[in-house]
Amino acid sequence: MAIRTLLLPLSTLLLLAACSAMAQLEIGYYSKSCPKVEAIVREEMVKIISAAPSLAGPLLRLHFHDCFVRGCDASVLLESTKGNTAEKDAKPNKSLRGFGSVERVKAKLEAACPGIVSCADVLTLMARDAVVLAKGPFWPVALGRRDGRTSAATEASRELPPSFGDVPLLAKIFASKGLDRKDLVVLSGAHTLGTAHCASFADRLYNSTSDPSLDSEYAAKLKSKCKSIDDGSVVSEMDPGSYKTFDTSYYRHVAKRRGLFRSDAALLADATTREYVQRVATGRFDDAFFRDFSESMIKMGNVGVLTGADGDIRNKCYVLN
Repeated sequence: MAIRTLLLPLSTLLLLAACSAMAQLEIGYYSKSCPKVEAIVREEMVKIISAAPSLAGPLLRLHFHDCFVRGCDASVLLESTKGNTAEKDAKPNKSLRGFGSVERVKAKLEAACPGIVSCADVLTLMARDAVVLAKGPFWPVALGRRDGRTSAATEASRELPPSFGDVPLLAKIFASKGLDRKDLVVLSGAHTLGTAHCASFADRLYNSTSDPSLDSEYAAKLKSKCKSIDDGSVVSEMDPGSYKTFDTSYYRHVAKRRGLFRSDAALLADATTREYVQRVATGRFDDAFFRDFSESMIKMGNVGVLTGADGDIRNKCYVLN
């Protein structure tokens, strides 16, 4: 599997150094305690994505949903208990997939390096490798995250960016994580991978009037798949024709008013995000987008991390030690 590695500009390297310094993360953090950590993760990810290419999107989404609630601390992986409803059981997380793949990779690391590598680092590496294996960019991942001890569904429902959000709302949520409007439009490009259940966008089709920000021909195609606003059994590709490949076709769909979610369509209603969408949609700036995505993923991967003596190193990602 060829890896598309871009020569990262000095600004990206400085960003990585700055984020890592603030978060006390390091490139090569496990160089002595578990030197083959990235090779082990990559080897398992090659097997996982080869067997199920459609898992690239869900694994990337798991990382997003983790980082936006309590930071990148693997709290999204914890199971609910008798006295606590965890993040993964919050309404916005009901469609998350890939938990078994995370446990599979974690088990391999536990066999090689018991009690060393955190679930938060495992998920961060898996998200990066999911993008790479879907023909997207490679970026260096600073490691040393620790696992959180708390996971609450109420926090997930409150803090995750909603698929119906407009740019002012989404920008406010992103800003609370130290991410700006450019990060918003760049990270939206992750919608090039994966599928979505009808219920997450069917309100655009079946309200009293169809959503005018949705191309009518595309809306008709979606209606032919999603028979009602409550249809929970059918999924639609977020980037039709390319949902298993990381590329820039998502922006071409959005530019033609064929973004699946209201949040996709909203990118055309804001001057800053619209300019970026239209620029990348030309197909002449793929490498620039890949660099931008790498930079934004580095920033997001450092949101609210636990380091040092904070948090734990879970033995199994779905349960506290």
